[in-house]
Amino acid sequence: MSYRNAIDLLTVASRAASARGIGLEEIADVLERDYRTAQRVVVALRERFPELDSYRDEESGKMRWRLPYKAIAPLLAPTAEELAALTLAEEMLTNGAGADQVQALRSLHAKILALIPSERSRRIEADEDALLLALGHAARPGPRPVGREGIDHAISTALKGTSRLRIRYCGWKDKIARERIVAPHGLLLGARRYLVAVDLEKVGGGIQHFRVEAIEEATVLPESFVRKAGFDLDDHAQRCFGSFQQEDGIHDVAWRFAPRAALRATGFLFHPAQTVEREKDGSLVVRFRAAGLLEMCWHLYMWGDAVEVLSPPELARMVEDHRRDDFASMP
Repeated sequence: MSYRNAIDLLTVASRAASARGIGLEEIADVLERDYRTAQRVVVALRERFPELDSYRDEESGKMRWRLPYKAIAPLLAPTAEELAALTLAEEMLTNGAGADQVQALRSLHAKILALIPSERSRRIEADEDALLLALGHAARPGPRPVGREGIDHAISTALKGTSRLRIRYCGWKDKIARERIVAPHGLLLGARRYLVAVDLEKVGGGIQHFRVEAIEEATVLPESFVRKAGFDLDDHAQRCFGSFQQEDGIHDVAWRFAPRAALRATGFLFHPAQTVEREKDGSLVVRFRAAGLLEMCWHLYMWGDAVEVLSPPELARMVEDHRRDDFASMP
């Protein structure tokens, strides 16, 4: 059997293992082949998988073929590399996401391991352990906010059910936490986690960011809410530099990296919609539109005097007295 035919057969076999199985028209569509080829594939499938069952669909009256899942389970076992990637994702989420998301990923990992045929599972797990050891795991050093399971669970529940959320929140300017009723629209993950929500008791009802670690209590309310028309979390995130967004509007941002920093800067994606310009002297100019000048300052400080803010002028003034020339290394 040719390599292409083997791939086609395995593709059809995996579809046939679904609850409804697969029909001739679907085979032809999936493989981008004609009807006669689809018929030959069914014959080849029966030769290699004697468990193949056929039945007539009640709605269409056409024949369909179905394979017991156990017939192809050994072919669908994950590789050590895939399991290692899942473990790394668990560790990264542990350092940045809520407890619900971490637990869901761990549960998925356990279910996948349970489906691996026993004769292969021990070897795959051994290979995964060796690969993780070689990769050094996904440790994310440095300070990070501490999560609280009850608050994480309440946020996750409210997001899934478009339920109102009552929180006790201590903002930057608040001396003590105060109660707010919010409509959660999403969660931004970064150096800090921010709940993207509308304060329902605030005039205007605009989108705000609430630091998750500053939420002292969170209770899911029985009342639901209607999401803001046209709101898209991905579009909203692209307005931000990082996950923090000040109420200072969106700015046209331009940074010039000195020739000695240009190569290092090309290894960063500062913003999904950035443009990059090379200048004759070897410097690199990065441009994008975003809000969040304070978080930009936090990042720019790491570059010392190797970066110059061309715009906006507000950002240039914020960093001009903090550009150091004695850093031993750049990010």
